[in-house]
Amino acid sequence: MTIATAFNATEISITPLDSDRLRNAKVAHVTRRLNLGKRGRFLLSGDIRPNPGDVVLARVVDINHHKRIELVGGRKSILFPGDEVVVCYGARYAPDQFGAEVPDDLGGCALVAAGGLAARVVTQHKRISSATMLCPIGMIAETPERAVNVLDAALPHSDWSKSRPATLAVFGTTMNSGKTASAAHLIKGLARAGLNVGAAKVTGTAAGNDTWLMHDAGASIVLDFTDAGFCSTFRISLPDLERVATTLVHQLA
Repeated sequence: MTIATAFNATEISITPLDSDRLRNAKVAHVTRRLNLGKRGRFLLSGDIRPNPGDVVLARVVDINHHKRIELVGGRKSILFPGDEVVVCYGARYAPDQFGAEVPDDLGGCALVAAGGLAARVVTQHKRISSATMLCPIGMIAETPERAVNVLDAALPHSDWSKSRPATLAVFGTTMNSGKTASAAHLIKGLARAGLNVGAAKVTGTAAGNDTWLMHDAGASIVLDFTDAGFCSTFRISLPDLERVATTLVHQLA
């Protein structure tokens, strides 16, 4: 999969990104594989249509459902109005929270996941409050031609020709159905039996909770779809989803 951010070069503003500004921003978990200190050289604004995974610097406007953002190191940082955050555009399907899509422009959007997903809300569960609102400042870019994307730091995809360790898969019908809890207990039992266990989360929305749980259960290495270059697996194609699964399994092997 390749990413090419679409914009009209005659209607775009390119400004240098001050390193102190980036350092003082709250950088979300979803960007953890990206070396933004090196890649974050410019801010692109204007007539731009974001792609899933594009990285954007935004200002917190109105705090509602998500009152914290998960940082690269895993800590949940409390948000304040006016905070600048570094998040990624992505679609989300979460029946007990938000249904959201990547917006068509750099207009106002919402924080739809604490791991750092920015999107336009389409639906929301009636029992939760409205989304925390963001005002995009500009796309973070290494060159003036293209925004930084989580795919830029994806693990390499390769074929695995040797004998592969046994692989167990846990499936569920929806979010919060017990998939990760089941996987964690399997991991715990296998680790107690003396096996070296690797774990992977193949689908979902970028957040650290599930990977931390699998680490805590005894997995020696844990990967998820963000390591394969996707901040969310909602709306991605079946070939891309298969590539995520095989990439993660091969890396664990």
